[in-house]
Amino acid sequence: MGLLTPDPGLVFWMIIIFGVVFFLLAKYGFPVIIQMVDDRKAYIDNSLKAAREANAKLADIEAESERILAKAQEEQSRILAEAAATRDRIISEARERARAEGDRMMAEIKRQVETEKECAIRDIRRQVAVLSVSVAEKVMRAKLADDKEQTELIDRLLDEMIETSKKQ
Repeated sequence: MGLLTPDPGLVFWMIIIFGVVFFLLAKYGFPVIIQMVDDRKAYIDNSLKAAREANAKLADIEAESERILAKAQEEQSRILAEAAATRDRIISEARERARAEGDRMMAEIKRQVETEKECAIRDIRRQVAVLSVSVAEKVMRAKLADDKEQTELIDRLLDEMIETSKKQ
């Protein structure tokens, strides 16, 4: 039983050594350890604060990007509407120009047809006049002395015939 009974001198010195070690730790060790724990706590707090700020900034950036995206979509819609309006205007102008050009060409063609018709009528009148002069010359050789009188007579008769055909 000698091992189980504590030696009072050993207990005394163990208490003294424990007190000295505790005093040294309390004086020099614990402040350093507490300072390190406080520094670590401050670092963690600052990191959490920075993370919250980063999250807030990220949320602001996301909101800004959504706003910019919405604005870009509005701009795209506006540009597409302007393009459609411009396309419709260009098509309308092209139709108007084509219609005007068609009307102008039709007027030109009508004028050409009218001119050609008049030329054809004059040519036919000349041919009829020449034929009539030839026939009349043979029929009335004695009465009509020269070609000029014959042509004037035939022109007058043809004019009367044209006026008569127009009245009918």
